[in-house]
Amino acid sequence: AGSQLREIFDKINNLLSGKPVQSGGRTVSVTQHPQGLDFVYYKLTEKFVNQGEEEVASHRDAAFPIAVVASGIWEMHPRFGDLFLAHLHKKCPYAVPFYPALKEGTSMEEYQRMLGYQVKDSKVEEQDRFLKRMSGMMRLYAAIIQLRWPYGNKQGAHPHGLIYGWRWISQMLNMEPLADVTATLLYDFLEVCGNALMKEYQDQFWKIMLFIQEQYIPR
Repeated sequence: AGSQLREIFDKINNLLSGKPVQSGGRTVSVTQHPQGLDFVYYKLTEKFVNQGEEEVASHRDAAFPIAVVASGIWEMHPRFGDLFLAHLHKKCPYAVPFYPALKEGTSMEEYQRMLGYQVKDSKVEEQDRFLKRMSGMMRLYAAIIQLRWPYGNKQGAHPHGLIYGWRWISQMLNMEPLADVTATLLYDFLEVCGNALMKEYQDQFWKIMLFIQEQYIPR
């Protein structure tokens, strides 16, 4: 509900603005420690990416309420965006988009981690679970690109708007497709923000759709 989102947004905004906030039955403020604000930015952005990885991966529509809050916080606190992207790109390099290459001297376990797989006790997670997590993070990113916080009074541009979506899809289609991963993430991305990209770029968007259908999918 909108009222719940406003409550969450206000709490995060107040916290990052240095105001006292109630949490876990006590009052906290980033001013209580010299590195308080740095710590909160780091943990907050990490948790937003985790929401994509866990919550959105399980409940696909959750991307939108989470993204609208993230977009509003990003607009008010630009540093939030830099750290959000850093966490996102580390966990899901395909959001760059980037396919890490296996370099000499890199162990297979380390390389799998670079690709975004979770590796525990030398055991790599199953492909289905891996794709589900990547899908959740990609959907959250695609939702952020097109959503603005509706209760703000800023007239400026979106801090990370549709131009970044256009850039992502263009770069993705310039790379050789990767089995499973490319198809999954391209589908997720287009399902979430394809309509917004179509309205913004019109004929250019349909040219990309034709390219995907006629040339990219066969590859």
